[in-house]
Amino acid sequence: MRDILDDELCEKLCIAAKEKADELKIDISFAVCDENGFALLFRRFGNSPVISTKLVPNKAYTSAVMFMPTHKLAMLCRDGGPLMGLQNMDSKITLVSGGYPLFNGERCIGAIAVGGGRSGEDNIIAEHVLSVFEELTEG
Repeated sequence: MRDILDDELCEKLCIAAKEKADELKIDISFAVCDENGFALLFRRFGNSPVISTKLVPNKAYTSAVMFMPTHKLAMLCRDGGPLMGLQNMDSKITLVSGGYPLFNGERCIGAIAVGGGRSGEDNIIAEHVLSVFEELTEG
């Protein structure tokens, strides 16, 4: 399995996201970041909402530094949750669904994020990209 996200792999993940978004007939923004949340790739396709230019990189950052999908983190951060208020500690933390970490074995090596569709659509696209990531990094 790859130890780092190189440009070629990031581009292939982006293409997979775009193809799935086209299949769903929605415009998206897509991001990949490294294990520290630093951007490796960002694309805005078509008429993806302008807010996605802020949200999507932050979704990727959040998943990378918290080692979990943003929708799962949101459940932990709600009122009374064990991580309630976490998003107030770091302005880049977002609890909007669509961010997913990328793992090499047990180690988080980065994250991807999708935005522009409804929550379920963003997750469908991101989960498709995760399956492509797993196929490309097997062995």
